Amino acid sequence: MFLTMFNPFAPGADRIDPVEAITMVKNGKAVLVDVREANEFAGGRAKGAINLPMGDLARRADPASPACEPALKNGRAVILYCASGARSGMAGKMFRKFGHESVFDLGGLNAWANAGGKLER
Repeated sequence: MFLTMFNPFAPGADRIDPVEAITMVKNGKAVLVDVREANEFAGGRAKGAINLPMGDLARRADPASPACEPALKNGRAVILYCASGARSGMAGKMFRKFGHESVFDLGGLNAWANAGGKLER
């Protein structure tokens, strides 16, 4: 499973326009997931994002896991971001592997902020 999740040819998340991402989150059509480490998340994040660091995804992003994040069980689209877009790209492959169908990669947190998305600490 590990090799499949990080296979560069495995299908991952589709890229999403930051303005569209903001609209989807605002309208409750998507859950925003920050895959950075907890200390990065604590330093500033997109408003309303939940933190699921890469090391926790196998446990907290898999709907079959009893520890799955409740926000990921409601059928809404998932929008991922990190600091630069590298981790969110890898996370997209993992979310697809776990069966999430509507998975989008925003890239880095700056894309959210530059499009007018609110930040919080």
